[in-house]
Amino acid sequence: MLRAALPALLLPLLGFAAAAVADCPSSTWIQFQDSCYIFLQEAIKVESIEDVRNQCTDHGADMISIHNEEENAFILDTLKKQWKGPDDILLGMFYDTDDASFKWFDNSSMTFDKWTDQDDDEDLVDTCAFLHIKTGEWKKGNCEVSSVEGTLCKTAIPYKRKYLSDNHILVSALVIASTVILTVLGAIIWFLYKKHSDSRFTTVFSTAPQSPYNEDCVLVVGEENEYPVQFE
Repeated sequence: MLRAALPALLLPLLGFAAAAVADCPSSTWIQFQDSCYIFLQEAIKVESIEDVRNQCTDHGADMISIHNEEENAFILDTLKKQWKGPDDILLGMFYDTDDASFKWFDNSSMTFDKWTDQDDDEDLVDTCAFLHIKTGEWKKGNCEVSSVEGTLCKTAIPYKRKYLSDNHILVSALVIASTVILTVLGAIIWFLYKKHSDSRFTTVFSTAPQSPYNEDCVLVVGEENEYPVQFE
């Protein structure tokens, strides 16, 4: 009984815990592999690339980074269905003049690229990367854009684990663990109480006093008392 009851009690709690750390921020985001994506189709005037980044950081995310061909194809396919802007859209990448290399704004590793053929001798100061919607290739361009038609944002799963403070994560974990422990203890106490109650019930009936006469004796006595005794 106890073994059967525990899974039913724990499943809602475990489901809640999983949902709390594994879901995307909301239904407007799209999940792919270990990340959540949102395409903010809002035209804004910008003074620097940081204004574009703020569009994402306001949603607890950062500008998009791409790390394999599958992710690049997913973004391209999704944009073709939803995007109403220009053919080129900003990626979350910039050229770091100190290291003479391209880097992602979200500090993830540069493990993949899909550059189109461009002049390698060009000046890369204030250079960012753009995704070409029709081909899926990346192009180099000036970061100092005056406006954007939309922004690609990305956040890793679990969203809350990444963007909540360590204290909030610890408190949430303790609350969930305490709830599970209290539920298990409650189930054990209830099981022991029911077992003790059933045992007392059985003991009462098993020790009840028995009649000194068996059924045959009672029947005979009844039959003898049916007729009155007559004296001569």
